[in-house]
Amino acid sequence: MSDSIALHEVRVIDPPSGTDEVCNLFIEDGVLSAVAHNESQSCVHIDCRGLVAAPAFVDIHCHLREPGFEEKETILSGTNAAAVGGFGTVCCMPNTHPPLDTPERIRSLVEIASRDAVVNVLPIATVTVGRLGQELADIEALADAGAVGFSDDGDYVFDACLMRDALLRAGELGLPVIDHAQDGRLVSGGVLTEGLVAMQLGLAGMPPEAEELAVCRDIALSRMTGAHVHIAHVTTARAVEMIRRAKNEGLLVTAEATPHHMTLTEEDAVTEAPSGLLFNNDAKVNPPLRTAVDAEAVTMGLAEGVIDAVVTDHAPHTRQDKSGSPGDAAFGISGFETALGSALAMFHRGAISLERLVHCLTVGPAGILGACCPDVGLFEKAAVDLVLFDPELDWTVESARFLSKGRNTPLEGRSLRGKALTLFVGGRCVYVDDTLLPRCSGGQMKVS
Repeated sequence: MSDSIALHEVRVIDPPSGTDEVCNLFIEDGVLSAVAHNESQSCVHIDCRGLVAAPAFVDIHCHLREPGFEEKETILSGTNAAAVGGFGTVCCMPNTHPPLDTPERIRSLVEIASRDAVVNVLPIATVTVGRLGQELADIEALADAGAVGFSDDGDYVFDACLMRDALLRAGELGLPVIDHAQDGRLVSGGVLTEGLVAMQLGLAGMPPEAEELAVCRDIALSRMTGAHVHIAHVTTARAVEMIRRAKNEGLLVTAEATPHHMTLTEEDAVTEAPSGLLFNNDAKVNPPLRTAVDAEAVTMGLAEGVIDAVVTDHAPHTRQDKSGSPGDAAFGISGFETALGSALAMFHRGAISLERLVHCLTVGPAGILGACCPDVGLFEKAAVDLVLFDPELDWTVESARFLSKGRNTPLEGRSLRGKALTLFVGGRCVYVDDTLLPRCSGGQMKVS
């Protein structure tokens, strides 16, 4: 008989059932219950006082890089990193090489994931062939192959007619079109958000209006088609307000935000050196870190339900990718392993409740995917998907210890508060943090 797990005095936050209470839970043969059914099994008892059990997190926006950029990340390394962050399901974006723009490429990725992934991997396909913005991809065939949504992430679909047609066809399937809402022509050559910090550093800025114009257009296209537009990585106060109005109008518009866009600002892209102020390439991200006013508006949008999901936009790079001049360095932050600790900063300062934050890491993103997402919820499942996390654990970011190949983070050396301690996916324990082990008795947690 396999070991069973007893979680004693754990706070359970399960948004689908509305549960928020302290109780005991038992995992036996991968199934969760509130009652121990087989006391003849050996049991690992965990003192969970102060800990939270929740559905495994869902990240609908990440980059696993495979195929084509395996030096940056693979499905194996990326999903191991996702597990450290508490994510049991991740959606990988299609800007791979080659891009995920044919059914054969989607099926190939699904096959690699079935072999290598330690968490669920759901593929996002391109909107246009080659992500070139010229010809619509075969939306229906891509969905049949396993795509759960469509995006030219990294690039905006400039042609409004193409975007309209994509929405109509994806809408017939009940799938979202995910909008990298940024007119690239307005930000070409930019390094960080347009404003005082960019001027101080003498660097080209990326105006917030590039995002806001794109959000405005695609909300209008959702109104025209009645189809589901999902706005990726929202960063500006005006974009939040446009999404608020769209939802009040009853449009099928959803949105996401990253922890780094809510907890960091343009000031975090600056480092001091004897020679003066320098740009930190590890803080170069697209869209860029914005002002404190924008970050606060996005946080409020999340707390108030305007923004539906927290995503990582995990974008791992090699050290070489991030070196050189600010203009040459690649955009992106390796975000899986710091996402929870960063997001909990909003809870710790009173900007959002813990229940709402868990909602935005679970049922919020799952609802955007609809039927394509595995069931989110702790109870009444044949195999449990559960994350156990400590919202109070202080730890220091050391990128050398990341399981991701990408060590590119502006949080190096910073103290975060909150960490995932173990993760179950499909009834299997796929991650255990060393700090959980002293809480165990009667045996030790084991990764299966």
